Amino acid sequence: MAERRLEFVRENGVMRLPPGFRFQPTDEELVFQYLKSKIFSCSLPATVIPHINICRYDPWDLPHAGNMEQERYFFCNNEAKYRNGNRINRTTASGYWKATGVDRQIVSSSSRNNNNNQMVGMKKTLVFYRGKPPHESRTDWIMHEYRLVNAEGTTPSNSNWVICRIFLKKRSTIEDADHNGVVGQPGRIHDFMTRDNNIRLSPEISSCSSSSSSSAISEVSSNGFHHEESSSRNFF
Repeated sequence: MAERRLEFVRENGVMRLPPGFRFQPTDEELVFQYLKSKIFSCSLPATVIPHINICRYDPWDLPHAGNMEQERYFFCNNEAKYRNGNRINRTTASGYWKATGVDRQIVSSSSRNNNNNQMVGMKKTLVFYRGKPPHESRTDWIMHEYRLVNAEGTTPSNSNWVICRIFLKKRSTIEDADHNGVVGQPGRIHDFMTRDNNIRLSPEISSCSSSSSSSAISEVSSNGFHHEESSSRNFF
């Protein structure tokens, strides 16, 4: 029986995977399988990453397939801001991309297993600011920029190609409330058990209820966790 090939769909000028398939590459796969192949003119594993000049679009105007909150991946050839300089142009019509934090190393998984930790790429995080300094405002648009590095940790001199992963950061419930001006308002607790003054709890029930509440509070506190920057891993 002949093997059926995976057929891609073009929608709004963007190559899209068939329904039910998701593009969820690791950082290493993006750099080693896609970006390296692009730079050295090798065949790509799949033609699902379009070429685009990021600075010609505001993030909300970038090509997408119906859902703006989905992650988008693009090949981009970084351009210098000034003809005689090395500074990269990150300005768009409505604002600019600003680097934040420290660039992270992308290590080969095979070398990690051998305790060698061979670096294959770097990942830079950028945030989009709307407007111009000093009156700019930070948005929830995030970009991860991936670049290939050699054994010495430097970018190949023959190419400015990078892969950009762009997504809209999801707000938590607390952040949404803060953003909408609802700050420091405690939740209202309804005590239905003692709402009617004619209802009286026996000492046994009262003690059990109090103990159960304390146990629940302790359980929630001990299972707290930290929210990290995330987004849907769906692609187009």
